Amino acid sequence: MARKWISASRIEGTTSRQAHADMPPGTYEREISKEGFFGPAAFLHHKRPPTGWTSFEGPLRPRAYDLMAFDGAQDSPWKAPTILYNGATDIRFWKLTNPMPALARNGDGDQLLFIHEGEGDLFCDYGHLAFEAGDYIVLPRGTMWRLSPSSPASILMVEATNTHYTLPDKGLLGPHAIFDPALFDAPEINEAFKDHQADDQETAVEIKKRGQVSVATYPYNPLDVVGWHGELSPVRINVRHIRPLMSHRYHVPPSAHTTFLSDRFVICTFAPRPFETDPGALKVPFFHNNDDYDEVIFYHAGDFFSRDNIDAGMMTFHPTGFTHGPHPQALKNMLEQSKPATDEYAVMIDTRDPLDVGEAAETVEDEDYVNSWKSAD
Repeated sequence: MARKWISASRIEGTTSRQAHADMPPGTYEREISKEGFFGPAAFLHHKRPPTGWTSFEGPLRPRAYDLMAFDGAQDSPWKAPTILYNGATDIRFWKLTNPMPALARNGDGDQLLFIHEGEGDLFCDYGHLAFEAGDYIVLPRGTMWRLSPSSPASILMVEATNTHYTLPDKGLLGPHAIFDPALFDAPEINEAFKDHQADDQETAVEIKKRGQVSVATYPYNPLDVVGWHGELSPVRINVRHIRPLMSHRYHVPPSAHTTFLSDRFVICTFAPRPFETDPGALKVPFFHNNDDYDEVIFYHAGDFFSRDNIDAGMMTFHPTGFTHGPHPQALKNMLEQSKPATDEYAVMIDTRDPLDVGEAAETVEDEDYVNSWKSAD
C-alpha cells in the first residue's frame, strides 16, 4: 500500500504555516510547485507583488487573444483557426452560422466542443443532441457528426490528439462530487434524428487525419443507424450543472476544478462559488510558478474577478517559466471581497508540453496584455 509519510516542512524567516492563509501582514505569497500543484511545493512571502515588472520582452510573455474578433464563419470545423497547439492537442475557435453542409470526422483523436454562444442541434452516428451555450460535448474519435445551429454559434474546440478524454479520479470526494456522471446526456434516436435521416441526399464526410482532410462522398446520408447499445458515445454536460469544490478557509488550487483528463493535458471548469469567509484566507488566486504546465484560460461568462480588461470570448495564455497571478486591481480584494460569491464561468486548459501559437491567433492578440500587471500607483 502506498503511504503518505508524516514529515515536517522547513520553515525559514517570517512566514505563514498554512498555504494561502494567514500571510504575514503586508506580504504577497508565491507558490513554486511541481506537477501542476500535485507535487512538492514551497510558499514564498514577498514584500511586493511578484508580477511587478516594468517591462517584459521575449516569447515567454503572457498573452491574451480576443477570439470574438475573428471575422466571418466557417462551414467546417477543420477550417476553424488554430489558436494554440502541440503534439497532444489542437485548440481552435470556430464560428458557425449555418448548418454544416458536410459531416465531419476526426481521425486524430477525441474532440471536445465547448459552446460559447448559440444553440441548435448535433446529429451524429448515435442520434440527436440539442446544444446551447455552456455545453461541453465530447465526441469520441471517429464519430461522424454535423451541427445545425438555430442561432450563430461560437465554439471552443479542444482535440485530444491520438488519445482520449477520461474523467478525473475524485479521490476521497467520491465519483459523484463536482458533477454526477448521471448528468451526462447521450444522443437519442428521436423524431429530430429520423427527420434528419429523411433528407437522404448525397453527403460528403470530411475526415481529418494527421492534420490533413480527406473527403468521402456517399450517394446517401450515412447517418442511417436505427439503433445502438454500449458504453461509448458522445456526451453532453452544461457548466451550470458543475458544483465546484470549495473551502471557506482555504483557496483551493485550480487542479481541484478538473473536469476532463487527457494523457498530456487537463481541462478544468471555473464555475460560480462562494468566496472564502475565513478572515485570514486568500480570496483571489495566488501568485505562482507553474513550471511544468502551460496555462490557458477561455473566459465564457461573468465577472472575471482576478483579471482586468478581460471580456467574455477572450483567451489568456501563460507559458511555463514565469510568475503570474492576480492583476493589481484584484489585489485590493486579496483578503476581503465586496460580494459574497464569484459569478464567472471559464474553461482552463493546462498542458504538460509547451504550446505553440497559431498564425491566426497573432491577428487577434492584445499586445498590451503583458502591461496589465503594472501597478496603477
